[in-house]
Amino acid sequence: MDVTGMWVTADGHIRQELRADGRYDEARGTRRSAYTGSYTVTGSHIDYADDTGFTATGDIRDGVLFHEHLVLYREGRPGSES
Repeated sequence: MDVTGMWVTADGHIRQELRADGRYDEARGTRRSAYTGSYTVTGSHIDYADDTGFTATGDIRDGVLFHEHLVLYREGRPGSES
């Protein structure tokens, strides 16, 4: 499953870029690179490993990324909310 690209919350406050090199960069509001790290994809499941040491998970269902307590939509692709 191709998950690369920008994912954003409906209000645009959180923007998570999943890069093709297996790295992610998450901005929160005006704070760029609030969280950075690596990710791996297994089917529609994503495992995140932040550079500071914590881990998180996410799942993509019906084109929507459910990342812990966040709901993110793919930016700039058909069916995206942004």
